[in-house]
Amino acid sequence: MASCAFVGLGVMGYPMAGHLQAAGHQTAVYNRTSSKSETWVREHGGTAAPTPREAAIGAEAVMVCVGNDDDLRSVVFGEDGVLAGMAPDSTLVDHTTASAEVAR
Repeated sequence: MASCAFVGLGVMGYPMAGHLQAAGHQTAVYNRTSSKSETWVREHGGTAAPTPREAAIGAEAVMVCVGNDDDLRSVVFGEDGVLAGMAPDSTLVDHTTASAEVAR
């Protein structure tokens, strides 16, 4: 199965990441509140990463599900954002309800 990263373990992201892990994908998770990542790992397996970048390292697919435009910019484009850790042939999937401006 694929290796995945999931950034944002909120109301939607927590179960979405769980479904990936349950389907057999090796899933690394990141949440800005690290205790939420640790709880997710105890419940589902997988690994917790200290930054979005580290979650994305080695992942074939990176999913992001965060709260707003600023959060999305931070976890994708920030110094420790997923783009800093993603391989050129990996895929980024954004599930955030973001503005059209940011989505473009």
